[in-house]
Amino acid sequence: MSENTPHMPKFGTSARIDKWLWAARVYKTRSMAVDAIKNNRVTIDGTAVKPSHIIKEGDVISVRKLPITYSFKVIACIETRVGAKLLPQVYENVTPAEEYEKLEMSRISGFIDRQRGTGRPTKKERRQLDAFTDPLMFGWDDEED
Repeated sequence: MSENTPHMPKFGTSARIDKWLWAARVYKTRSMAVDAIKNNRVTIDGTAVKPSHIIKEGDVISVRKLPITYSFKVIACIETRVGAKLLPQVYENVTPAEEYEKLEMSRISGFIDRQRGTGRPTKKERRQLDAFTDPLMFGWDDEED
């Protein structure tokens, strides 16, 4: 094996879910993985779990990252972070195509889902505000006569 060829680290038959999510590059840090698990955004076969839950090969892990839910089938139980090129040896992405359609729709829609009253007004909302507060509308301009 040459020096440039990536190699798979040693892996066992089981691993902690928080370490696996970090090692498989689903989350950037292990603490982010733990927070997601504690907030019930990670399930195994539809069941909410704790960060110390032990996973094994063949488990299907669902990770909810808004707006979609990713699903991964565990191929290798690792606890050491691996390079991106080795990820196909770690898990199989079994996310349904409908979930990716949701992602595409959210990209197209932009900020349509922004709740009213949050953030700066849009250009359209600003024009509506200006039209509403126009002095001629309330007759404020009549005071000068």
